[in-house]
Amino acid sequence: MCTLEKRGDLFLLTLTGDGEHRFHPNTIASIISLLEQAKSQSKRGSVLITTANGKFFSNGFDLAWAQSSGSKTAAAERLHHMVESFKPVVAALLDLPMPTIAALNGHAAAAGLMLALSHDYVFMRNDRGVLYMSEVDIGLSMPDYFAAIVRSKIGTSAARREVFLSGKKIRGEEAVALGIVDSAAHDSEEGVLEATVRLGEKLAAKKWSGEVYASIRKSLYPELCGMLNLEAKIFATPKL
Repeated sequence: MCTLEKRGDLFLLTLTGDGEHRFHPNTIASIISLLEQAKSQSKRGSVLITTANGKFFSNGFDLAWAQSSGSKTAAAERLHHMVESFKPVVAALLDLPMPTIAALNGHAAAAGLMLALSHDYVFMRNDRGVLYMSEVDIGLSMPDYFAAIVRSKIGTSAARREVFLSGKKIRGEEAVALGIVDSAAHDSEEGVLEATVRLGEKLAAKKWSGEVYASIRKSLYPELCGMLNLEAKIFATPKL
C-alpha cells in the first residue's frame, strides 16, 4: 500500500501500485504508521516527500468499500469511519518536525487533494493530473476539518469557489495561478519527483530545528489545529 524510504536527510513516502490509491482504513493506518516512523527518526535537516506511483496520487476515500456494506446506513457509517480515521493523518503532517512536500504524480481528488494540501509545498506535473473536489458532483457534504484545510491553505475566496463549488478539474498551470500549488513545470512522474528532491535537499541544508519548524507551522493554522487538538509549543526567545 505504501512505503517509507530514507535517502540521506530525505524521507520518501510512496503510495505504491498502479491503482487509484483510495484511502481504505488499512491504507490510512499504514500512512499514519509511516509518518510516526519518520517522526521518530527525524533530526535537524530532515524533510518528508510524499508521492505515488501510476496515474493517481490519490482518488480519495474508498467509496466502493463503504458501498459494499449492504445498506445505506452501514455505508454512511463506513464513510464516517474513514473521515474520522483520516484526521490523524492531517494532524501528523502538521505536527511533523520537518518540512513536507507533496509530489503529485497524477490526479489528486477529494481526500487525496486534502492529503496534498496538508503538506507545506505541493508540486504538480504539467502533462498529467488534475485537482478535483468531487463532493458537489456526487452529493456529499465536506467534513469540517476539510473546510478548515481549504481556508488555511487556499488564500482567496475565488480560488476556493473554483475548486470546491464548481466541480472543476484543475490542471497544473491553473492551480499555480490560483495559488493552490507551488509549481507545475514538470513533464513526467520522474520530473516532478526530481524537482521535489531538489527542493528537499535545499531545505535539508538549512538544518533547522524540527520542533521549532513544527511549532511555527501549527501557529499559522490555529483554526485547523484547534479542530485536530494540536497545540504549538512556545520556545524561549534566544539571546542575541
